Parts: sequence; structure tokens; C-alpha cells
Amino acid sequence: MTPSVLEQVGVEIDEAACKASRAATAVADALEDGGGAVRRVTKQGSNAAEELLHDTRKRVQQHPLKTVAATLAAGIGAGAAISWMMRRKPCCNSADAQEKTQ
Repeated sequence: MTPSVLEQVGVEIDEAACKASRAATAVADALEDGGGAVRRVTKQGSNAAEELLHDTRKRVQQHPLKTVAATLAAGIGAGAAISWMMRRKPCCNSADAQEKTQ
């Protein structure tokens, strides 16, 4: 009986090792595919940013007054939003907030 039990254990160990090897290969393949996808997405993002920068430079050169006006409007809008947020009275804790609602 002892040799058959040892043989059975040996077979199960071999099967487990084979499954572990296949799992490791699958994980390595998935990581490799993921790395390739990350590189592709990074390159596409870089190209898109480069194109946006080029288009922006071209537009600024073609329409300098509109660019200055748009920048001024954005600055005024951001300043007004920040000023409005700074003037608001903050609620420091939940007890203060509950008192104000009652």
C-alpha cells in the first residue's frame, strides 16, 4: 500500500506543478499584454497633447486679440469664483450646521 500512496502523491504533485506553471505563464502573458497597452495609451496621449499644443500655438498666432480677450475673461471668471468662495461662511462642525437648519 505504501508505494501506491506515494505514487498517488507524486502524481498529484506533478499535476499541481503543471497547473502552477500554466498559471504563471498566463499571468506573465497578461502582464506583458498590459504593459504593451500602457505603452500604446501613453504614446497616444503624448501625441494628442503634442497636437493640442501645436494647434494652440497656431491659433494664438492667427488670432492674438481673441486669445488675450479669452484669457482675460477666464481670469476674471476664476477670480470672481474664488472671491465668492472666500466670502462664504464655512460651517466648521456638524453641530453648527444642525443649529443653522433648525
